[in-house]
Amino acid sequence: MKNIILCFLLISCFSITYTNAQEKLTLKGIISEEKNNETLIGVSIIFPELNTGTTTNEYGFYSITLPKGTYQIVISYIGFATKNETIVLTDNLTKNFSLTDSFESLDEVVITENVEKVNIQAPQMSVNRLTSSTIKEIPVVLGEADIIKAITLLPGVTTAGEGASGFNVRGGAVDQNLILLDEATIFNSSHLFGFFSVFNPDAIKDLKLYKGGIPARYGGRVSSVLDIYQKEGNSKEFHANGGVGLVSSRLLVEGPLKKDTGSFLLGGRSSYAHLFLPLFDNNNIAYFYDLNTKLSYKLNENNNIYLSGYFGRDVFRISETFDNTYGNSVLNFRWNHLFSDKLFSNLSLIYSDYYYGLTLSFVEFDWVSGIKNFNLKYDFKHYISNNFKLQYGLNSIYYKFNPGEINPTTETSGINPFKLIDKFAFENAIYLDAEHKVADKLALSYGLRFSSFHRLGQDELNLYENNQAVVYNEDFKIYEKVDPIGTESFKRSDVIAKFFNIEPRMSLAYQINSKNSIKASYNRMSQYLHLLSNTSSPTPLDIWTPSGKYVKPQLLDQLAVGYFKNFKNNMYSLELESFYKTVKNRIDYIDGADLIANNAIEQIILNGRAKAYGLELLLRKNEGKFKGWLAYTLSKSEQQTKGRTPTEIGINNGRWYNTPYDKTHDISFTGSYNLNEKIKFNTNFLFQTGQPSTFPNGQYFYNGVSIPIYNPRNSDRLPAYNRLDLSVTYTPKPEKVKGWQTYWAFGIYNVYNRKNAASISFGQNEVTRANEAYRLSIFGIVPSVSYNFKF
Repeated sequence: MKNIILCFLLISCFSITYTNAQEKLTLKGIISEEKNNETLIGVSIIFPELNTGTTTNEYGFYSITLPKGTYQIVISYIGFATKNETIVLTDNLTKNFSLTDSFESLDEVVITENVEKVNIQAPQMSVNRLTSSTIKEIPVVLGEADIIKAITLLPGVTTAGEGASGFNVRGGAVDQNLILLDEATIFNSSHLFGFFSVFNPDAIKDLKLYKGGIPARYGGRVSSVLDIYQKEGNSKEFHANGGVGLVSSRLLVEGPLKKDTGSFLLGGRSSYAHLFLPLFDNNNIAYFYDLNTKLSYKLNENNNIYLSGYFGRDVFRISETFDNTYGNSVLNFRWNHLFSDKLFSNLSLIYSDYYYGLTLSFVEFDWVSGIKNFNLKYDFKHYISNNFKLQYGLNSIYYKFNPGEINPTTETSGINPFKLIDKFAFENAIYLDAEHKVADKLALSYGLRFSSFHRLGQDELNLYENNQAVVYNEDFKIYEKVDPIGTESFKRSDVIAKFFNIEPRMSLAYQINSKNSIKASYNRMSQYLHLLSNTSSPTPLDIWTPSGKYVKPQLLDQLAVGYFKNFKNNMYSLELESFYKTVKNRIDYIDGADLIANNAIEQIILNGRAKAYGLELLLRKNEGKFKGWLAYTLSKSEQQTKGRTPTEIGINNGRWYNTPYDKTHDISFTGSYNLNEKIKFNTNFLFQTGQPSTFPNGQYFYNGVSIPIYNPRNSDRLPAYNRLDLSVTYTPKPEKVKGWQTYWAFGIYNVYNRKNAASISFGQNEVTRANEAYRLSIFGIVPSVSYNFKF
């Protein structure tokens, strides 16, 4: 490890020294949409004569260092007309560009071969990017465009099934995904237990899903990073857009605070299907609502400030007996500052809160739990030269975990007030990332992240003999919890446990020729938070807990290699990747583990390990009347927990077993066809190997009661999952680009009405007493229609 760090520093120092020796000039600026001043992320800025270029960062800023001279500049971005200009560079120059939507451009611009090279040359791999317009074209259940459902059509990404929360990446668990909205952590990404996602596609500007080769600026999770940025709002004029559907509606308004200087954005969504339930003499309620907001203001050429927020809630009520409310709240203040032509910075102050509340009227008590964090981030991007860029920064997060609190709701309640012990932690990190073009055909991205985690003092901590909270009963061959021998109390400033990890990252791209490249990546990551859930799909009642005296942090090592190809003038692209990853200290649960209101979770868990490996293919058609992609993943995801001593058998007899999110085969296809300017067809098809499960293989009777005997853990599977969806959008007046503009969206989810199994349970027929299996299906065929507008 010391040699790796030394080599990294030597390469960086050599590159800085070499590039600084060249006398060059700097061109910098902001690239935005012409119609609304919305900054654009990832725009390609190319200089064909020099065979070089750069891209804009998350705030639309670019900087590139070039020799003095006159050059052709080509600016390209998907969905926008390519701009081609001549730049005379005689001194350092600030040059902003505005791009026009491609459908507003009269002249077709053909992207040159040099522009295509950028995607092939970039060392970044295992990254998928989707735009808001692409997401809106994908047919989904109940007609609501959904970010989470959209990314599950990408290779390596699955869910635990219909109505399941979250998503799984490359055989990883839901809690191993870092989900960021304007840099703020989202702890639950689903509305209505997985039927909708918390992200309003109208408010989203850009999203990237990192599955591997994850840059050092990200940390805290070991499976993936979903990085989502909200729009900034129109700083030129007032606009609004929205939609009215069968079960939900949405509205987004945006406009200038001060023309060309400041803007606001306010978006809201709500479902209302519950309003119709009283018509059927039904007192049940299930709905959600959320709010997105953002304020942006340009103080001067070198300073911009942003204030963004999100608030969402789900309400689920069964008659007068059960009332459940949960959701996320985030707030982020950001300050962008340009120190020089080559040094860009972003300071963020972030607050995030996940709340869960439950009222059970029939037993007269309230339950409240949640997690809060306060986050300070300071990031820098240093454009040292055209061939060498650095990103570095620091991150500090303070956590407060409320595992749960019970209070009686009436004076006659038989429930006594009870508070699970709050937990506190402090997570810190510093990082350094380098982008380095070593030669014309070789580009590197390498970095180092140093993270630390301090579990802070709490009111009480259980003590156990030999620090073992779980004991193995050799007579019954089972694991059992251990009663504590005492407790220890701490001040908040005390440190119960601390962890330090060095996390190297590296990616490379070797360009075979102008159309083909091979890439490879390695990254190590650590995760200090754990979601306590022994179900295949997490529920809002699941609790996050920090690493500590009895819970170790998860450690990931992942390798990936890939082949990338553009062909037929970039009309098609092919991505082929293989990956192998291992995770140490993955939590495993003893048989019969009870997680609800458990004040000593260390008594029901063991530290195991996990591994996943597979092959991913993504074939895209990027241009023409028909566009779309085909994704295929062949993979394996397993977990193992051995015995701690030679006499212990471990979980599942110490053998590897399938994780609940193992899917051997995963095929998805999505496509769109423009019949004409008014009518557009969209479709997607999914096929997945059935989810691992555990079925009984026999039974015995004890005192007249049938006791099932189960197969080894997750050795069985549900039937294979498959589904076809269709939708069509109809725009009555496509030529209208100003004023009130509308379109209709019609969809059919699960066209052939397949009853996909969400679960299979077993029991006895009450009449015949014969054993029976019961299949639970969430959705059959679901039609939808929505009316969408903007002005």
